[in-house]
Amino acid sequence: MAGNPFGNLFGQSPIRPIQEHMATAHSCATHLSGYFEAVIAGDWDKAKEIQKQISKLEGDADKLKKQVRLNMPKSLFMPVPRSDLLDLVTMQDKIANCTKDIAGIMLGRKMAIPEKMAPIMAEYVQEAVATSAQALKAIQEMDELLETGFRGREVKVVEDLIKELDRLENKNDKLQVKVRAMLFKLEKDLPPVDVMFLYKIIDWVGELADRAQKVGSRLERLLAS
Repeated sequence: MAGNPFGNLFGQSPIRPIQEHMATAHSCATHLSGYFEAVIAGDWDKAKEIQKQISKLEGDADKLKKQVRLNMPKSLFMPVPRSDLLDLVTMQDKIANCTKDIAGIMLGRKMAIPEKMAPIMAEYVQEAVATSAQALKAIQEMDELLETGFRGREVKVVEDLIKELDRLENKNDKLQVKVRAMLFKLEKDLPPVDVMFLYKIIDWVGELADRAQKVGSRLERLLAS
């Protein structure tokens, strides 16, 4: 028998499945930029196609999360708690969940982005995706951390990556303020229900960046263990 591929993965490294999960969650988020481009252009056929890709990747991330939970050994010969690793995976999974929620509600309602808002909204989404990308960079260093026992020079490398992650999330926060302010100026000319859902989407894009930043926070906790 070939055996459980996830079990084999854990046999090689307890970190690798966590990295694979984060890579899948971020891959889900990367589709958001193209999705918003399609929405802004009013190309709902393309938006639907991208939404399907996002949904599939979110499903893949969810399966990986479950496999990590089921297959992570009860006792790890590692300088970090098993519970903290599982908490890290939960936070990574929320990146994919948030991406799916954004794409789903926008497609379901065929939500249009006001023309005057389109450039800053596209920038806002791109910055949220960039925050997720930075979280992935930090997680990709975990195998190096494991080799060094979560000590030494590699810790400084990861700390610097987390600092940059915090900076990107802060930049996204500032963009969120600008996007909300622009919508406030335009909302009197828009249907009230559309305005309500636009504010929700703005919040969810910000939440995507926040979830990515929290991945860094969980990793920082591991460094302090």
